[in-house]
Amino acid sequence: MKIENAKAQMRKGILEYCILIVLKNQNAYASDIIKELKSAELIVVEGTLYPLLTRLKNAGLLKYHWEESTQGPPRKYYALTSNGENFLEEMDKSWTDLTEAVNRIKHQENQ
Repeated sequence: MKIENAKAQMRKGILEYCILIVLKNQNAYASDIIKELKSAELIVVEGTLYPLLTRLKNAGLLKYHWEESTQGPPRKYYALTSNGENFLEEMDKSWTDLTEAVNRIKHQENQ
């Protein structure tokens, strides 16, 4: 097994969660979401992001609205729905439980 494949699978598994976190406090244009993820060193490309945004929207977790742009065509801004906010709260709990479990295992290994 190659380490790069394992790392990619780990990132892929948390990407939807990270998108919801980015949208928690502000509406965002797709390129803004990509910038935020890249700044956290969670590299993602448009070809990966758009299908995820569509899936989250179809699941009722995201909504969008169009805003006029001074730099070209109107832009689609994404936001969490109330279902998305509730889903994110549950994901936060699951993330905490998961990281605590992994840390327990790591600490047992070091003993």
